[in-house]
Amino acid sequence: MTTDPVSSAFAQFVALVGAGAVGVRRLTSGTHVPALGSDPAIPPGRPQGRIPTLKMPTARGWPPGHLPAAAPGLRVNAFARGLKHPRWIHVLPNGDVLVAEALMPQPQARSLFDYAMLSTLQRAAATGVSANRITLLRDADGDGVAEHASPFLENLSQPFGMALLGDIFYVGNTDGLVAFPYTEGADRITAPGRPLTRFKPGGHWTRSLLASPDGAKLFAGVGSLSNIADEGMQAEEGRAAIYEIDPATGQSRIFASGLRNPVGLAWEPNTGVLWTVVNERDGLGDETPPDYLTSVRDGGFYGWPYCYWDRIVDDRVPQNPTAVASALTPDYALGGHTASLGLCWLPAGTLPGFPDGMVIGQHGSWNRSTLSGYKVVFVPFANGSPSGPPRDILTGFLAPDEKISYGRPVGVAIGPDGSLLVADDVGNVIWRVTGEPA
Repeated sequence: MTTDPVSSAFAQFVALVGAGAVGVRRLTSGTHVPALGSDPAIPPGRPQGRIPTLKMPTARGWPPGHLPAAAPGLRVNAFARGLKHPRWIHVLPNGDVLVAEALMPQPQARSLFDYAMLSTLQRAAATGVSANRITLLRDADGDGVAEHASPFLENLSQPFGMALLGDIFYVGNTDGLVAFPYTEGADRITAPGRPLTRFKPGGHWTRSLLASPDGAKLFAGVGSLSNIADEGMQAEEGRAAIYEIDPATGQSRIFASGLRNPVGLAWEPNTGVLWTVVNERDGLGDETPPDYLTSVRDGGFYGWPYCYWDRIVDDRVPQNPTAVASALTPDYALGGHTASLGLCWLPAGTLPGFPDGMVIGQHGSWNRSTLSGYKVVFVPFANGSPSGPPRDILTGFLAPDEKISYGRPVGVAIGPDGSLLVADDVGNVIWRVTGEPA
């Protein structure tokens, strides 16, 4: 089959089939309490077979004067607009803000289900021509709005994660880690990059990067090719894992595995422990299984594809009892299919009323009858671990009837002025969250 755009007639047909599946599953499955926290109530899995629940709002963008809703005591403004699918944020030491702009190319459809998925992705503006660049934003006058925007790096390969160590700038392209020479304060990098580590492209394509606190290592998140190793485990070799990389040599090893799609990475600074947010598998129900936030243990295996959460076996997958027995239970459930992608540590006092904890950008669901995610949340920490229920920071990315999305949050980062920055890849905006003025 070709990769021509799906016709509007077929898109309407898919929407009707999806609505039918949503209605049937609401009747047969009922409403479940969100699977949240360290001891979530996870409903039994109900395999959806060849007609999965497909529900995703149409991407519309923000109408003039319309903003996300900030939590009480907070305010939000647009730090930068007019970007092209901004996904990830990195703040340089001099206060410049870098934004990776990338998009999944239109995949080749080989089946009716593929066409249905492609139609859904197109409606959500989740596939198309990728900008393949990193843009530099600068707020020289300190008014909370970037008045300067220019290309920093171009002609990349679906860039996502970024890291700066000394005078070397690292980019996580979908197909590998690349190193570029960097001069402090530079507006642009034109020198060719030096490939360091290869990654398999395709599937879950994002490649997040995080430097170790001492700068000696880089960590990279590499997602699976498919939902549940649909093309066999050989096709998944080297995927669904977090890598530890020597930035000097490019030598790498798998630090942790069995993580279906580990995207955001962050250090808990009091313990020095690495944490990640993981997108779990689809096709088992609205809350089954939940996406999660977890500490990452060196050598740890977290279950994918054989099982999820506390070694709950996925019967759709050919089993490996030894792997199941070794699977670690994640620390904190975030609800089913929230697509939790962005992650950063928020020190106490950064936003008024918020203690130490993690900020999470939830891109939003497509595989459940009632949408989840589509917001930015905060998980409080105490003694190195999550210590309470999640709190909303930004909401309002969805229309009340769930048919339209104004935006979808992805990457989160602490800005140069201590604000919280949020990348919105449907609104094409970087949002800036601060406390309300006194």
